[in-house]
Amino acid sequence: MRELTSKISYLHGLVEGLDLETTTKEGRILTNIIDILDDMAESIKGLQDAQIELENYVETIDEDLYELEDDFYEEDDDEDEELEEDLDEEEEYVEVECPKCHDLVYFDSELLDDDDIVEISCPNCDEIVFKTEDNNNDED
Repeated sequence: MRELTSKISYLHGLVEGLDLETTTKEGRILTNIIDILDDMAESIKGLQDAQIELENYVETIDEDLYELEDDFYEEDDDEDEELEEDLDEEEEYVEVECPKCHDLVYFDSELLDDDDIVEISCPNCDEIVFKTEDNNNDED
């Protein structure tokens, strides 16, 4: 950017050194072209400054987002580990994948033998993941 500014300043100096009449057509054209180049250089400098500021802002947001993701997913990891530990302690659980949301649903295997339970639903989407047979029809 400094190079562009110095070249435009050099052109200003040349025009002044040539003692061009600004009242002639050529003088007005050269003076206006140099003024336009000067305005363009200022605009480019403003864009560069805005770009640097934007990059710094995005970098700050990215760092904050990384910290939030780290905190958020760290909590999820802890919850998953606790669930796995609970399941490891008692191996009497049944694992079923929900057909709708594909989350894993765990329930106590003793519920399979319970005559009162007819359906087990996914806690996330309420889709039925397991249905027990109705034993009342077998007594006929």
